[in-house]
Amino acid sequence: MLKIVIARDFTDTVGGRYIKEGDYSGELFREEILGPKLKQALASKDNLLIDFDGGYGYPTSFLEESFGGLVRDGFDKKAILNTLLFKSEDNLKIVERVKNYIMDAKENEK
Repeated sequence: MLKIVIARDFTDTVGGRYIKEGDYSGELFREEILGPKLKQALASKDNLLIDFDGGYGYPTSFLEESFGGLVRDGFDKKAILNTLLFKSEDNLKIVERVKNYIMDAKENEK
């Protein structure tokens, strides 16, 4: 199983939606870490665990751009949800929020 621990592999203090808005944005996380790891997981038919623990909170803009943005980048919703696993002891509602962002995202809408 592949794994991303956001606080270790990216930052423990995430930013907003877009790169132009500052450091550690959802866009940067998706483009540099999440998207490439998801491609790797899909190619190897493996799961990718996203560990949210250890961070200082995750704004809606960061989460929606990171995970909803996968759909806008052309990833299939079902494939995303079948591949990604989530871990969050710190915030139990975050997993449901992330799944909703994926399901609500519109394909090809940049």
